[in-house]
Amino acid sequence: MKRVHPHDDDPSTPATRPKTLLVMLPEVMQTQFGDTELARLRALATVDDPIMVDRLDSPEAKARLGDAEVLLTSWGCPPLEEQVLQAAPRLRAVFHAAGSVRGHVGAPVYDRGILVTSAAEVNAEPVALYTVAAVLWAFKKVPFLAQDARRFRDDHSYRHRWGVLSSHDRTVVIVGFSRIGRRVVSQLRTLHDGPILVVDPYADPAEVIAAGAQLADLADALPRAEILSLHAPALPETRHMIGEAELALLPPRATLINTARGTLVDTAALERACAAGRVDAILDVTNPEPLPADSPLYDLPNVLITPHIAGSQGTETRKMAHAALSELERYGAGLPPLNPITRQDLAVQA
Repeated sequence: MKRVHPHDDDPSTPATRPKTLLVMLPEVMQTQFGDTELARLRALATVDDPIMVDRLDSPEAKARLGDAEVLLTSWGCPPLEEQVLQAAPRLRAVFHAAGSVRGHVGAPVYDRGILVTSAAEVNAEPVALYTVAAVLWAFKKVPFLAQDARRFRDDHSYRHRWGVLSSHDRTVVIVGFSRIGRRVVSQLRTLHDGPILVVDPYADPAEVIAAGAQLADLADALPRAEILSLHAPALPETRHMIGEAELALLPPRATLINTARGTLVDTAALERACAAGRVDAILDVTNPEPLPADSPLYDLPNVLITPHIAGSQGTETRKMAHAALSELERYGAGLPPLNPITRQDLAVQA
């Protein structure tokens, strides 16, 4: 829906202050919306008190939905199902102050022509930074040598048991030229002198080359992948895309880095490969998540597991709140969104 605004290239003064309701977990709002963010929200929108709900099936929530034009959502927003939308006849936009909208946006939202945006572009930056740091550490096997240091103490002969400890002229394979994958390639290119291969059937070869990488098929890239970093979405066709056969193609002591989705990897196959010492792993996501307490991956010296922290955490999430508020600002001014998520986007994105 396009609004008319006398200054159609300047969103600084909104034409309207649309009735807006925040939908997220209370603890998420406390983290994402400090005094600065709340002041900006109230300047851009008409809000009631309380400004937030975390359920959409209560009488209070249904009453609030009745006159809401905009939902500003984040982690913990319930699915916007048919009965919810029936209670929200004036709803025109959903601005998500987090990453993926899959958990709450589906066909009923798009069937009504409701605008959807996401702050996933903002969230991509910390994930990319985590990944680049993981790649650089993986070259020298830092996470695994750090564990050895506690075990062997003053006997430094352990440093040689991990193979080559070098970044020079070594190959990194990026699976998924996504918003995160692109950033990883761009940032890594300034720090790394070796080949960077990109595996993505939808990527534009010219864009991959311009980023400083080469496009490759998965089967051709895996035997060269001294570092394999995953950035593909979780889709039926990407489930277990890295399984027994793919892990077997990796060079000895290759490092698998997963900051995307745990379902991309066959966990049982990874357990076997890591236990055999053929593959090392840095995992910020797993399947299931978290892993069961008896998973062998916890005890393997060549596996580092972090609890899904690569994305925005703590005050970092306020940047995502501001991204959603910028979409609200543009909406009120009648300007097109910066980061819309279409029905077609949802089919191929995380």
